[in-house]
Amino acid sequence: MKHLISINDLTRDEIEKILALATELKRNPAKFHSVLQGKKFGLIFEKPSTRTWISFDVGIFSLGGGTIYLGPEDIKLGVREEIRDVARVLSRYLEGVILRTFAHNTITQFQRYFQKPVINGLSDFEHPCQALADLFTLREKMPNQGQPVLAYVGDGNNVLNSLLLLFAKIGGHLKYATPKKHTPDKAVVAVAMETARRTNAVIEGFFDTREAVKNADAVYTDVWVSMGQEKIRKKKLKDFKGMQVNDNLVAFANRDALIMHCLPAHRGEEITDQMLESKKSIVFDQAENRLHIQKAILLHLFASA
Repeated sequence: MKHLISINDLTRDEIEKILALATELKRNPAKFHSVLQGKKFGLIFEKPSTRTWISFDVGIFSLGGGTIYLGPEDIKLGVREEIRDVARVLSRYLEGVILRTFAHNTITQFQRYFQKPVINGLSDFEHPCQALADLFTLREKMPNQGQPVLAYVGDGNNVLNSLLLLFAKIGGHLKYATPKKHTPDKAVVAVAMETARRTNAVIEGFFDTREAVKNADAVYTDVWVSMGQEKIRKKKLKDFKGMQVNDNLVAFANRDALIMHCLPAHRGEEITDQMLESKKSIVFDQAENRLHIQKAILLHLFASA
């Protein structure tokens, strides 16, 4: 049985297979309209969502399957009922589950007791679906670029953790800059660097945003204050001073460098409105490609199940 809890659950060949599937699904969606016929999936979301919820819901429907949405007040994993009990019950009803949680431990606990595949729709530690959609979008926009140089500027969060593991696995080139107090997980960086030695990937970390962005083909950022961090908002805004993606910073990247953001965006904080709305922005292509890459993930995990 396969799960997608972490990018590390996938081999390099499986990553390439998912990307190829996403290309075919985007090009010819009708071909796959019944591959999940009769299969039902649970969307268990401790955190509210726009893209993750709708893209999985629409994606499963377009593949012939059905969903049931269970929001923050519906189950209350680990509060109203133990995670292991919920997982074992739901495995009797559903073909698979997409979990969007705060604590990564919630997903790993659930996966141990749910007897079918589980997909990480987001946790505080990783966001594998987003990272795969980002890579798919980069390759789509730069088909002749080989391995585009991606510069990530901002928080050392779940998105960056997944990008580090992904770019290391595929032999890519990722540069990142974070504040000293908000670096990515040390264990993730260690794994990424070890993998990079085997794949000839280039992973470079900086505190200077200009060094990270220099000669990049795309510049990526994410919110500085994530959902659940509202109490430390003022402190984080102070920590991230000078890390905004704006005209001045992007000028250090390659001339035609693309602008990326996984959304939602706090315009005027981590990115300017001008950058988000510029001709270089592929932000909404990223958002669309969540649908196609997640359909490919579903086929990879469930089509033959």
